[in-house]
Amino acid sequence: MASTTVTKDRTTAGAGADPAGYAARIEHVSKSFATRGGRQLVLDDISLDVAPGEFVTLLGASGCGKSTLLNLVAGLDAPSAGAIETPGGRPALMFQEHALFPWLTAGKNIELALRLRGVAKAERRAEAERLLELVRLSGAYGKRVHELSGGMRQRVALARALAQDSQLLLMDEPFAALDAITRDVLHEELTRIWRETRVSVLFVTHNVREAVRLAERVVLLSSRPGRIAREWAVGIEQPRRIEDTAVAELSVEITEELRGEIRRHGQN
Repeated sequence: MASTTVTKDRTTAGAGADPAGYAARIEHVSKSFATRGGRQLVLDDISLDVAPGEFVTLLGASGCGKSTLLNLVAGLDAPSAGAIETPGGRPALMFQEHALFPWLTAGKNIELALRLRGVAKAERRAEAERLLELVRLSGAYGKRVHELSGGMRQRVALARALAQDSQLLLMDEPFAALDAITRDVLHEELTRIWRETRVSVLFVTHNVREAVRLAERVVLLSSRPGRIAREWAVGIEQPRRIEDTAVAELSVEITEELRGEIRRHGQN
């Protein structure tokens, strides 16, 4: 199958639920990279839909191709085979590192995304301040990156991603480098923002409890080459806490499945 990645401009697709019925569609996608010995298959025949407003976590061992798949959905690379569609336009992407420009203030980092989106100059500051308020950083508009804590920087990065006004938010282990308490707070904030905005989220993590705490659906990838090994619908009412009994019980089940995948593929 020929490889394709298709996006539609949001101005033509509309800002509401897409008539296609999905925020992202991944159909029989494979990805390989050239190596000295030939080609290495990283992803093999991945098919997955993300529904409008759905929160999906991609879970798997290190090196299973989670971030590679996210980059393909983002349009940063092309699949070797298969097709990816994001009918609501180009997705917004949030990295593990905040990737903020240190010479700009928090507000100006957000305004840059607004400017690239075509928002008029007169409207940018008010919208940037609204987004900072949404991530609970009111008053931080004029702060430089070095004045912000790690958690605050990730909040600004989230606000900048939301400034792209995409129907699909891609998150590549955005809280992995944070301490446990800050990560816990940001889990709460992300859940609140997702429930308020109903943006679709595809969230990559290797942390099982994080996956269960956040998602409506957990998708487990096998070790390389990455294939969809199993999915779980998370029927636990939000908001959840990482120490909740139901979260812990499902996390144990998923962890056992993950360990089995690692053993089957001979990885430590």
